Amino acid sequence: MLSIALWNLVTRLGEAQILLPAALLTASWFVWRDRSPRLAVVWMGGIAAATLVTTASKIAFMGYGLGWAALDFTGVSGHSMFAAAIYPLTGVAIASAVAGMQAPRWWRLGLAIGMLLALLVGLSRVAVEAHSWSEVVAGLLVGGAVPWWAARAERAPPARHSLWLPVVVCVWLGSALPNAPPSPTHGWVTQLALAISGRDQPYTRADLLAPRAAPTDGAH
Repeated sequence: MLSIALWNLVTRLGEAQILLPAALLTASWFVWRDRSPRLAVVWMGGIAAATLVTTASKIAFMGYGLGWAALDFTGVSGHSMFAAAIYPLTGVAIASAVAGMQAPRWWRLGLAIGMLLALLVGLSRVAVEAHSWSEVVAGLLVGGAVPWWAARAERAPPARHSLWLPVVVCVWLGSALPNAPPSPTHGWVTQLALAISGRDQPYTRADLLAPRAAPTDGAH
């Protein structure tokens, strides 16, 4: 079993402020090195769409109490979504940059590692008690649809050997994990939910799971 301190480190691998710059670096590689701008555009568009779905689910709950008590569902896990949307294609890009077009099996390895990282991020969200299983699964499904959609829209062309992408991405992740401040996105979404709904306080998981008050005697 991993310690809670290690799970807290793993869960940071799903923070938007850490992952989005890595995705932009990878998209730049697709455009300038691999000559595949359509893949980069579709991928970025998919990430934006998945972000909107995730944000809408959180606003629906925090602002209006729209959740699913039976599944302990209060909204799509953002960390799981970003990890599943970004790590698989980033893994493919890094593997292909290292191996070039000579080793397609490396692309599959990069994809598998990216998917494993996304799964670990999802598990960490449950381990640190930030999300329920249903919310993590929803995040992995919403995010996982992004690289699948991007790959269907345009298959990556034969890769060109280049080491700048893996070096820069690894340096970024290695430096950002211990040094980046906590992500402010949850606070921003909470404020947005309150502004839209007009409430003073957001709905919480306790509100969702609290038993409904029994009707009083004589109530109709």
